[in-house]
Amino acid sequence: MTNRIALALFVLVPVLICVSMGAAAQEPSEAPRKVVARVNPQYPSLARSMNIRGTVKMLVLVAPNGSPKSIEAKGGNPVLVQSAEKALREWKWEPAAHATSEEIDLRFDTR
Repeated sequence: MTNRIALALFVLVPVLICVSMGAAAQEPSEAPRKVVARVNPQYPSLARSMNIRGTVKMLVLVAPNGSPKSIEAKGGNPVLVQSAEKALREWKWEPAAHATSEEIDLRFDTR
């Protein structure tokens, strides 16, 4: 019985140490990068005729030079997503030392 407990401690202690070191090594989340050039999305005619409105949530991977590297839709009406993605491809962010992920919400309203 004591051998089993000793073996369990021998295995668990290094695992717990590694997990706690990994948690301590995580950096706090960075502030969003400043947008230096913004393009408003075109309101799709289909969305306008169907009175579709709402917010499209996008995740943009921004390269160190400030241009969008990849864009992924995270939520919103599919009729609006393509327009949001097209506009975001034209956005520019301030340069940074490394690529960052930016969460962008684009609001579509008929007004």
